[in-house]
Amino acid sequence: MTLKSDPWTVRPARERDTDILAEIYLGVRRQTFLWVDPVRFHREDFAAHTQGERVFVCEDEHGTIAGFLTLWETDNFIHMLYILPAFQGSGAGKALLAALPDWPKRRYRLKCLVRNTRAIAFYRAIGFEIVGDGVSPEGEYKDMQLNGD
Repeated sequence: MTLKSDPWTVRPARERDTDILAEIYLGVRRQTFLWVDPVRFHREDFAAHTQGERVFVCEDEHGTIAGFLTLWETDNFIHMLYILPAFQGSGAGKALLAALPDWPKRRYRLKCLVRNTRAIAFYRAIGFEIVGDGVSPEGEYKDMQLNGD
């Protein structure tokens, strides 16, 4: 299913998207998680970290991929939402979330690194609440859940 929300189109990922998505994943992680040694991030991480997940792609009106979202459906868990820096703040992340099944009624969950303050602010602004915390190899994180309608 493809969802159109000007200027964005959200669609399922295709096999031919894999290289671009792996580059986005690698590049955004290296640019955002500055407190993590960048040699720990690899292009191959994308394939390994999305195994069994549903992947959504967001494109602009020219077909340029702005970012992606991955969902572990059995737990309503948003594993990743990555947007290229040039598209951040332009609505691509909101378009990806709006394309999720039963958005915003379903109580989607996610984890967000504490040091990624911009992402935490984004999720809180659209209705996610902090419901717990934990620690990962990349640092402390907040468990967040969408306060569905």
